[in-house]
Amino acid sequence: MFFATAAKGLEPLLADELTALGATNVQQTRAGVSFGGGLGVAYRACLWSRLASRIIMRIAEVDAHSSDALYEGVRGIRWSDHIDSGGTMAVDFTAHAAEGVHTRFGAQRVKDAVVDRLRDDTGMRPSVEVGRPDVRVNVYLEAGRASVGIDLSGESLHRRGYRDGNVPAPIKENLAAAVLLRASPSIEAPLVDPMCGSGTLLIEGGMLLGDVAPGLLREYFGFVRWRGHEADAWKRLVEEAKARRAEGVPKLPPIVGFEPDPRSARLAAQGAHAAGLGKHIRIERATLATLAHELPPGLVVVNPPYGVRLGDDEGRTLASLYEELGNVLKTKFPGWRAAALTAKDEIAGAMRLRADKRYSFFNGSIPCWLFVYTLAETPRTSRISEGETAFANRLKKNLDKLGKWAKSAGIECYRLYDGDIPEYALAVDRYGKLVHVQEYAPPKTVDPRMAQRRLREALHALPDALGVTEDDVFVKVRKQQKGDAQYERQDSEGKLVTIREGGHSFFVNLSDYLDTGLFLDHRLTRKMIGDMVRGKSFLNLFAYTCTVSVYAARGGATSTVSVDTSRTYLAWAEKNFRLNSLSERSNRLVQDDVMSWVTETSERFDLIFVDPPTFSNSKDRARDFDVQRDHVELLVGCAKLLNAGGQIVFSNNFRRFKLAEAELDFHGLVARDITKSTIPKDFERNSRIHQCFVLSRRS
Repeated sequence: MFFATAAKGLEPLLADELTALGATNVQQTRAGVSFGGGLGVAYRACLWSRLASRIIMRIAEVDAHSSDALYEGVRGIRWSDHIDSGGTMAVDFTAHAAEGVHTRFGAQRVKDAVVDRLRDDTGMRPSVEVGRPDVRVNVYLEAGRASVGIDLSGESLHRRGYRDGNVPAPIKENLAAAVLLRASPSIEAPLVDPMCGSGTLLIEGGMLLGDVAPGLLREYFGFVRWRGHEADAWKRLVEEAKARRAEGVPKLPPIVGFEPDPRSARLAAQGAHAAGLGKHIRIERATLATLAHELPPGLVVVNPPYGVRLGDDEGRTLASLYEELGNVLKTKFPGWRAAALTAKDEIAGAMRLRADKRYSFFNGSIPCWLFVYTLAETPRTSRISEGETAFANRLKKNLDKLGKWAKSAGIECYRLYDGDIPEYALAVDRYGKLVHVQEYAPPKTVDPRMAQRRLREALHALPDALGVTEDDVFVKVRKQQKGDAQYERQDSEGKLVTIREGGHSFFVNLSDYLDTGLFLDHRLTRKMIGDMVRGKSFLNLFAYTCTVSVYAARGGATSTVSVDTSRTYLAWAEKNFRLNSLSERSNRLVQDDVMSWVTETSERFDLIFVDPPTFSNSKDRARDFDVQRDHVELLVGCAKLLNAGGQIVFSNNFRRFKLAEAELDFHGLVARDITKSTIPKDFERNSRIHQCFVLSRRS
């Protein structure tokens, strides 16, 4: 068996590539792909793989529960089958982090075992050559077992041979090949890089389009002086590759790079020439503003500077660069397919393009994303209304302000816009990279056609303004609900997304229900409950998806009981408990009508959270529930469930709600209004989003 190593994110592409090269038993694993098929397939992978870093031929697996066991296991291999007694060797040793083994010590033990075995068998010992040894031994240690192999590639396969190792390049050759394969698997048209740097994307594109084996220029492979090398088989593969290159390169489409820096442009031209593509890759000195071409539509691909996060001084400059790049792509490459690789997806959003696809890669240790676009055939020239422009500008302004605040506070779900411009009556929330939009139903005085037009304008502006795709936006219409309509399905995708808040994890559903499963305006209330509840028993009424109960359980509550009438939401709550590794035994879920349960239960609690709907009806209840009319009855019933010194936290979202303080006082309940302290920063412009009180029995 063989193993092809690869950078993280390339494994699926590599598995497909190896299959196409004739490999069998192909299995994608972490950081690589295992495969079979014989030495000929391994040679072909060394010569033709555009994505692999190394090709390892596994020769043994040995016990490695101790350094002595590792030594004995490696020493037991007949190394004279692989290394000449007077040859050179090197050892690459890696171990899973859980092993806690120092790699240098492990490599030394392996080297000693190989040397000792060869000296015993032949009377001679090999010498160590780190650079280009006759044989490079590869050892990987995990779970007390060491996989021992011969590195057939010898050195990383991304070193194609067309570039001096000292030439700076912001992207490795195998990652550049992956970018091209993801961007357009079958490129048959012009290829352009508007910011080509030292030309890696262009050269890799030329080799891909010209059917050039990426290993054909290499002077060194790890199998050339390996004792098991089959020279004739290798020679046949090389001759075949040369014939394919001779046939493919003359058919290359135009390949053009634009680069303002003279040194980078010179390096790109030199690399193209060394790759045998100098006559087919044209490098032009030009900036984004000055580049021009007359090519038919093809693929434009770019790896712009990564820089730092938006909001820093350099980030603002970088955002301007990306905005300019987006404008250039839209105006100078209409009808083209485009791809951009960046380490900052919020920076990529500055391009104001709607991505068809997004892929995750690693450029060295840097996580990055590839955005793939289909550019409109003609630049947009239709007039954008002043209202749409104002809406887009407000979104950008809010994103700049609230985005910085949320990031510094570790908040990934927050309200970005809430009817800030009255004509665009929407609530826009961020859930990580996704966007949830609720349209408030317009009053009867507003022409429905005008309301629909404004909604279309808002939805058209929103993806570009926030740097997301249309698929990342979920839209719902919020209108006055009757009964349990607020809990009814809006759609049926059933897709749950995991988000993080305050160190806890929750499932949200952005498509199926009007509410997502997490009330964002209760963020501070949830934290407050978590801070209050340590060592106390906790009751959550109208519990919904039990996000507050999760805060309570993880905040140190001795037990939690959560009551709601909806089977659907309690099933959701159960998922939230499991997601946070909370025991069902001490966190009980009760499906029942809250008013009835409060009246009938004999349980007692130290802290009760009550967050009822404004209005609700149920077939299981004799009459409907109205928070204004029924809150006194509800709270008095809750007070009877309190232990001595217990408290009730009561919240509701009815904007015209008036707490009946006199009636509550008559029943011995003292209320303290804490609304102001529970309104998060992202809801400050809508301070009546909810009201919140702490109630206790008068002493």
